[in-house]
Amino acid sequence: MDGLSIAMKKYTYGNPSAPIILVQMVDDHDLSVIESEIDFIRELSGTDFCLTAFQVNSWNNDLSPWESPAVFGKEGFGCGAEDTLKSVLAELSPMDQRKTYFIGGYSLSGLFALWSAYQTDVFAGVAAASPSVWYPGFLDYMKECALKTGSVYLSLGDREERARNPVIAKVGSCIREAQELLLGAGADCVLEWNSGNHFREPDLRTAKAFAWLLQNK
Repeated sequence: MDGLSIAMKKYTYGNPSAPIILVQMVDDHDLSVIESEIDFIRELSGTDFCLTAFQVNSWNNDLSPWESPAVFGKEGFGCGAEDTLKSVLAELSPMDQRKTYFIGGYSLSGLFALWSAYQTDVFAGVAAASPSVWYPGFLDYMKECALKTGSVYLSLGDREERARNPVIAKVGSCIREAQELLLGAGADCVLEWNSGNHFREPDLRTAKAFAWLLQNK
């Protein structure tokens, strides 16, 4: 990938010596609940791990694979995902071949995690909790590109597809199709439905996503 890397704050949780490294892109809200997410992962998986969280500077730009008009509010989406992933991989290098790396996230961060699995084979699995698979052009991207990971966890709240915004309301049909595409690509892929809308229990939903990967490693 070409382009300059971008500076991001990095936070480390769990056991730095653990054989499993979880990678997550976060914002201020994610950081406010990440301690409970860590506790949920431990409780659900019973597995030793280290979670590295990267705080993005501009959510809509740094996690978006290509430009797209605003869907809610006035802020559109940029095309900073490539530089963001480059920065993440630079921070993780050199890769320890004895460790397993998983990437995950919530909402647009979940979309970024899934997109990353088409860019690099570094990550053994993807934990995409309520990912923004409604993102314009993303399903076409999945159809055209080769998946480079073996396991993908998808989830969605059962009220998310009832959103008033017509673009967001497509998320239900989009995530069902995304699972079909992932299964067709040979991935071990599960789609879990959670209770509530998009904003309910993001820490628990993200923890469930990572825990599934840890339990199925």
